[in-house]
Amino acid sequence: MQKAVESVKFSKPTAINKIILGDNLDIMRRLEEESIDFIYLDPPFFSNKNYEIIWGDEGEIRSFKDRWAGGIDHYITWLKERVEQMYRLLKPTGSLFLHCDWHADAYIRVFILDKIFGEKNFINQIIWHYNTGGKGKKSFLRKHDTIFFYAKSKKYVFNQDLVKIPRTAGTAHLRHGTDENGREYYEDFSPRKSGKQYRWYLDEGLTPMDVWLDIQAINPSARERIGYPTQKPEALMERIIQCASNEGDLVLDPFLGGGTTAIVADRLNRRWIGIDQSVQAVKVTDLRFQQHPEYFSEYTVQLHKYDYDKIRNDDPFDFQTWIVQQYGGIPNIRKVGDLGIDGKMPDGTPIQAKRSEDIGRNVIDNFLSAAKRSDSKLFAGNQKAGRPIGIIIAFSFGKGAIQEAARLKLSDNIILKLVPVDEIVPLAKKPAISVTVKEVSRNSTERNIEFTATANSDAGVEFYSWDFSYNEKMFKPDILRDTEGQIRYQFKPGSYRIAVKVIDNEGLEGLEVFTLTLNGKIKRTK
Repeated sequence: MQKAVESVKFSKPTAINKIILGDNLDIMRRLEEESIDFIYLDPPFFSNKNYEIIWGDEGEIRSFKDRWAGGIDHYITWLKERVEQMYRLLKPTGSLFLHCDWHADAYIRVFILDKIFGEKNFINQIIWHYNTGGKGKKSFLRKHDTIFFYAKSKKYVFNQDLVKIPRTAGTAHLRHGTDENGREYYEDFSPRKSGKQYRWYLDEGLTPMDVWLDIQAINPSARERIGYPTQKPEALMERIIQCASNEGDLVLDPFLGGGTTAIVADRLNRRWIGIDQSVQAVKVTDLRFQQHPEYFSEYTVQLHKYDYDKIRNDDPFDFQTWIVQQYGGIPNIRKVGDLGIDGKMPDGTPIQAKRSEDIGRNVIDNFLSAAKRSDSKLFAGNQKAGRPIGIIIAFSFGKGAIQEAARLKLSDNIILKLVPVDEIVPLAKKPAISVTVKEVSRNSTERNIEFTATANSDAGVEFYSWDFSYNEKMFKPDILRDTEGQIRYQFKPGSYRIAVKVIDNEGLEGLEVFTLTLNGKIKRTK
């Protein structure tokens, strides 16, 4: 898997899998109508409690305050306008599963789902029951969530065979047997069908009822647990995604949270888009994919700002394709012999993209000739009409280039647009990081080592992530999320390649890599 480093992965337009940082309402408004096959959403519950603040970063706190500007009416309005966008995005064969609890489930069904999807497109109200701790003093314990299942039309997908569960044998009134092929079955008679005999084979499975008792909440020691309090089990998401979508379908989760929907959708060969307002939610999801790169597909990460160093130093051809798209142009698929034309605007105006600083006059001269050769009729028409004859994109332009562009406009009515990269996409510097190492204790077989990470970022530091067997090709975190920057880890004698990432409030990453040798004394080298 090739993945996003820091803030952006230069990918082909067909790479649809995306993790997006931002307000899901704004982002969904920009997505194409009827482009999504299935939507699962687990929005923050209407509890008005501080435990809703899970990650604690600025985006999540801002979203929490927005929802609580005023009571249940405001909450329903906040959620309804988002579900309206989801309905617009769903294909006619699409459906939506909305996960909620007792605080607002009745309001959500009556005032949002019935009104937007229509009562006739209600399919199921699923009760997901789980056994967790708690004490009931003046009420029965509340140990279930509600999942509403609505379709956009009667043509919705429902893969019954993919979600069947084993039949159980606890049915005393049924006769148990084995047929001539060795298949176990149960059978009884239907009095409504004139005594007709019905037989159920155990290996055929049973379609789950609308009360799900067989999937439990994630226990504290589960391998899939990431420390996200409202994390949903992968088994729950597998059933939901398999029943309501097909392989190759596009799945949307507009409240990404810990990223389980994206993880499971990818594993089930669905394409996916995940959106969250929280930097930590976005980056934790990114890091979860990095833990098992051999299993997952290519994806991109879209942040508010882009890492200057990453974009400035990456592959020039990938940069050209990406920045032309960001500007609104169509990239040139030819990378050799393109006459200096890296893309065109929809009207054909040529674009050249330079992954360079301080562009000089020679670039202006060469591009001018290329633009004339590319389409002399368009060049002359744009010149006569006072429109740009071409666009050059670069990180910065030198004095000579700026003066020549001004001269061309003044003397020959040739308008050449010089566009800095940071006018197209916002840029920022990634955080700097350093690490100190100290031995805390040792015994005959292990060394207890304390690591302290210090980072500097104008945006502020969110958390750290640690990889104690770094292979230089892919960061695979052993510790996913460390909010303190200080940890202890046990090592046996030997040499270890260690990497630590720091994530800042913009979602940008800094990386420190070093070798730690533990044979007698501690030795640290680059």
